[in-house]
Amino acid sequence: MHTDASQTKSADKGNDKMQVNTMRAAVVVQPGTVRVEHVPVPEPGPGQVRVRLEGCGVCASNLPPWDGKPWFTYPFEPGALGHEGWGCIDALGPGVDKFSVGERVAMFSDHAYAEYDITSTDSIVSVPEILSGQPFPGEPLACAMNVFRRSEIKPGQTVAIVGIGFLGALITRLAANAGARVIAISRRPFALNIAQQMGAAEVIPMEDHWQIIDLVRQMTDGKFADVVIEAVGKQWPLDLASELTKERGRLIIAGYHQDGLRQINMQMWNWRGLDVINAHERDPQVYTDGLHFAVDMVASGQLDPSGLYTHTFPLEMLGDALNATRDRPDGFLKALITF
Repeated sequence: MHTDASQTKSADKGNDKMQVNTMRAAVVVQPGTVRVEHVPVPEPGPGQVRVRLEGCGVCASNLPPWDGKPWFTYPFEPGALGHEGWGCIDALGPGVDKFSVGERVAMFSDHAYAEYDITSTDSIVSVPEILSGQPFPGEPLACAMNVFRRSEIKPGQTVAIVGIGFLGALITRLAANAGARVIAISRRPFALNIAQQMGAAEVIPMEDHWQIIDLVRQMTDGKFADVVIEAVGKQWPLDLASELTKERGRLIIAGYHQDGLRQINMQMWNWRGLDVINAHERDPQVYTDGLHFAVDMVASGQLDPSGLYTHTFPLEMLGDALNATRDRPDGFLKALITF
């Protein structure tokens, strides 16, 4: 992981070598326990850059290792679990010539709960000057773009979004911008208010299963929704989303299902002839394409995620940020760690 610092080009106000050789990094030492340690600053290898991080988003996928599922081994590596980072390049590995020291970027990496992280040049996208000073957790923004692309939403369609967290709110705005009529469904009044601000035409509290189905049936003259996006990652929202999808409609699985097996009503899926799309990408190039799309959308003003970053924590309070992501207190949508 570490190489001779003389192999890299680094930013240090005229000095040839980095003066700082240690950094703060969060370490999940056991379930529910995190501490900040001072560890060596990583050096980029061939085709890599090092980024001095400004911040990193907190993802719900961090919760299983935080809660302590039996398949994890502790402690985690310094900075591990952080994958929604952004910041400025401060060192280039050998052979890197398409990015510059000082360039502000959003990145895909694995150890971004730290002051520095390294990643390949294929996993970063430049953030333009117009977004200077704004947080830019690239991975979840790219995820929203890719879910939207896979949904194939068209003008005039009715789109039901089950679950209004950060992802659901972003997709609400993208779908509304595309000319769709959005029905937003969420258990929290705060989230429903956010959905309306992001362009939802109707909102429904996620309380009674059959009442929600009946309301959507009434709103769509008995046809149900052309596209339904499940963005929670739990069994009941998946069941509900299936019921809300019309015959020959598209059911999009955007929620991250990570707590066990799921059951589906295959009889209904068959009868209605649903197109079921798992919108989780695994091709690195598709991720990067989504990140380019996200940068363009935010820079052009077509998408404004700033109001969705509801909670900000320093690195030393990563545990509190993870707890808030799990418990979702009133007014919570997305937590950021900032440096």
